[in-house]
Amino acid sequence: MKTIRVTVAGASGRMGRTLIRALQETQDMQLAFALERGGHEDLGRDAGTLAGLPAADIPLTDDLVTAASKSDAILDFTSPAASVALAEIAAQARIVHVIGTTGFSDADLARLQAAARHAVIVKSGNMSLGVNLLAALVKEAAKVLPNYDIEVVEMHHRMKVDAPSGTALLLGEAAAKGRGVSLREHEVRARDGQTGARADGAIGFASLRGGTVVGDHTVTLAGPYERIELSHRAEDRTIFARGALAAARWGQGKKPGIYAMSDVLGLSG
Repeated sequence: MKTIRVTVAGASGRMGRTLIRALQETQDMQLAFALERGGHEDLGRDAGTLAGLPAADIPLTDDLVTAASKSDAILDFTSPAASVALAEIAAQARIVHVIGTTGFSDADLARLQAAARHAVIVKSGNMSLGVNLLAALVKEAAKVLPNYDIEVVEMHHRMKVDAPSGTALLLGEAAAKGRGVSLREHEVRARDGQTGARADGAIGFASLRGGTVVGDHTVTLAGPYERIELSHRAEDRTIFARGALAAARWGQGKKPGIYAMSDVLGLSG
């Protein structure tokens, strides 16, 4: 069996270190490169030591081109600007790019689509099996209960910079697909003051921030005299890392394009 050579982007961050530790537990994958942005204070430090493991003899580097040319996959939980740049490098190298980054603009997404003409991109607001199963359940519930009001509430640690979370948007998109409508045309992201009555068909979002919460998400479908609540609580970032590794495996040999975790898990349809 061929060993899959993996580059971890944002290697000194919380998810980067989690990914490196998860790679250490696999039999068919190995850490090939550990990337950080130019000028980062951890450049040159050993990736294994930084992740709390024995030294890996892999220093953190900002050489994206070399890393991509000598890897089979890039695991990327960084920032929209960094992810777009990595996607373009992955396209040149014809390798798998797993993206767990959130907060992309329309212009960013257009550049990812262009890169996907040559790269296999697996992109998801959440890489965990549980969340993607939740999304499938939300889609079905929204379809079966077309007149129920839908609200998505998420909470994350105080350092998270984007809202709503990528996972919340993933769940909102699932609800919209269940209804056969556009999320952009039905989403409500903020309420303040005299907002008036709730619009029929709206999909609402609320974001909470505080402490060290890894990620809590609840989708409520509120109907006459009853509520259905579908929830997921992440207790450790390892669930996202393991999902990203599964995506990198799945992407080997696939045709270029943009895929979702639902494709990896066989939940698409």
